Amino acid sequence: MARILVFGDSISYGKWDHEIGGWVQRLSNFLDKKNLSDPNFDYTVYNLSISGDTTEEILERFELETKQRLKEERGIIIFAIGENDSQIIDNQIRIKPEKFRENIQRLINLAEKFSPKIIFIGLIPVEDSKVSPIPWAPDKSYNTETIKKYNEIIKEACKENDIYFIEIFEEFLKTDYKKLLEDGAHPNASGHEKIYEIVKDSLIKNKII
Repeated sequence: MARILVFGDSISYGKWDHEIGGWVQRLSNFLDKKNLSDPNFDYTVYNLSISGDTTEEILERFELETKQRLKEERGIIIFAIGENDSQIIDNQIRIKPEKFRENIQRLINLAEKFSPKIIFIGLIPVEDSKVSPIPWAPDKSYNTETIKKYNEIIKEACKENDIYFIEIFEEFLKTDYKKLLEDGAHPNASGHEKIYEIVKDSLIKNKII
């Protein structure tokens, strides 16, 4: 038996996927079907994502939540975080790039205590005109340029630590990605489906599942 733990924010929580409940739930459904058809295939997904979280919040709860779920079981740890770290509040980036890089490294170090299988999911671009500022939080904003920089920080940290990184940002840019967004910041059902397909295919290709 292997347990897949997903730590993230509102995107991995499944915000605005009115059809199924997000890319993580789609991955869980896919694995459940395989579990039923193949007695040697046994994976359980735990979605530990919380809307609004940054790397700071995940660092606070990571060990406690992981200890409760990975005792003797094999584990796969997935991080899908960073979008909120790049958020701009009153013209200041919420988590500065240097601190963000430090937090990513701390997450890697902590995760390595529990599992050799660690994956980071890349960030997604936003529709700047809809979220600069954010309608539901006018003192805050997102922009694609800053998100891209934070995506690169994650990618570089993964490369340095020999950690799996699944690119989402560039894959979204290859499409008319604004049609994949519900409110300019979060994916709609089609966006979640695309993330799910990219993640699933990468996990299979790299023989993680």
